[in-house]
Amino acid sequence: MSERRKILLRLDPAVHDAITKWAGDELRSTNAQIEFLLRRALAAAGRLPGDVGGMPRRGRPPKRPHPGGEPAGTGDQTDTGDGDEEE
Repeated sequence: MSERRKILLRLDPAVHDAITKWAGDELRSTNAQIEFLLRRALAAAGRLPGDVGGMPRRGRPPKRPHPGGEPAGTGDQTDTGDGDEEE
């Protein structure tokens, strides 16, 4: 991934507060929310470049599978709730 550019952005405090609240509702940082909204606006206007990269993945990494090869909580076992397990 290429280096991300840093910019100074001046916003009306009420606009900043609204974006920050919206970002929190969608579990994003304020910066990620601004980038998300800019990308969406560019796409809607037909101005999003075709070679633009995807949104960077942030937050907790995906769960790794168990050594047996299947993630926790998966498998062929079906719990019917009647106490009789099929094998």
